Amino acid sequence: MTSNMSGTRHGGPAQSPAGSGMAVGGWVVFAAVLMIFVGLMTLFQGIAGIAKDDIFVTTRDYVYQFSLTGWGWVHLILGIIMVLAGIALFTGALWARMVGVALASLGLIANFMWLPYYPFWAMLLIAIDVIVIWALCAAPRLSKT
Repeated sequence: MTSNMSGTRHGGPAQSPAGSGMAVGGWVVFAAVLMIFVGLMTLFQGIAGIAKDDIFVTTRDYVYQFSLTGWGWVHLILGIIMVLAGIALFTGALWARMVGVALASLGLIANFMWLPYYPFWAMLLIAIDVIVIWALCAAPRLSKT
């Protein structure tokens, strides 16, 4: 009767770090692509608010009513930073994921306040921001071995 004391296991599927890294990379890549998309759409939203602020409908008596040109600048700057953070997510760094969650949260708040000006678009970007936050938080951390 012999036993295998070397610590190797026979008969089961091999678990490799590369295989688990691909699953983690999938969530992060998914979030990065969505974040770049949301960043570009936010950037274009900002340009539209700055260039032609008369194309948006303004409602009366909205609690969070601000100048459309000011909101345009906020969205423009936020969009540029979100695109850069989305590109940084491709590195897989933990700091990029934390920055991504923070920026997606800021984008969510900015689009919530943008609701009276362009409601359908704002709700769509809010939903995508929530998906980005979920994807960045749901992906397990990569172990560098």
